[in-house]
Amino acid sequence: MNRKDYILFDLDGTLTDPKEGITKSVQHALEHFGVQTDDLDSLTPFIGPPLRDSFKRYYGFSDEQAWEGVQAYREYFSVRGWVQNKEYPGIKEMLEALKEAGRVLLVATSKPEEFAKKILDHFDMAEYFDFIGGANMDETRVKKGDVIRYVLEENQIAELDKVVMIGDREHDIIGAKENSIDSIGVLYGYGDREELSAAGADVIVE
Repeated sequence: MNRKDYILFDLDGTLTDPKEGITKSVQHALEHFGVQTDDLDSLTPFIGPPLRDSFKRYYGFSDEQAWEGVQAYREYFSVRGWVQNKEYPGIKEMLEALKEAGRVLLVATSKPEEFAKKILDHFDMAEYFDFIGGANMDETRVKKGDVIRYVLEENQIAELDKVVMIGDREHDIIGAKENSIDSIGVLYGYGDREELSAAGADVIVE
């Protein structure tokens, strides 16, 4: 892999560990539909992919129900869920080292942009990023490939061989491929080696 000047980071499961906030927000949304889930671990597959897709995939929701699920999820997440988040050790030091090495750091997340900015501000990480790109609230831009394209376009980045996407789930890798950029999969998040390798990550790191 040649030198990368532009480094795109996923947020959930890559920069911060959002498990408690996301799983409790999903639990809250499911309760709205009368579905009781006490095992929060069973809801970790919701970390990473667009929420609507996960409601449809794991609970068989229709488009309409899935959108209603997203609204119910946000009721909890916008008040409590976003702060129930933990910083992964060593991330700030890594971001600092990359900045000092002259790299341009950007965020590409399927989380709504306003929540992503709030979370990164909360952890004093926002200052490391030239741009924080996420989904829009009506979710017309939510799939990882679309978010990556938006980040590249907004920052007028045309030299795709100098860009790399870093994330913990297959969506990060697939989205990178859709935009013809290299990708690095990380194993400390919520995807495993099998998932990242099947998606075609160029490099996988522990």
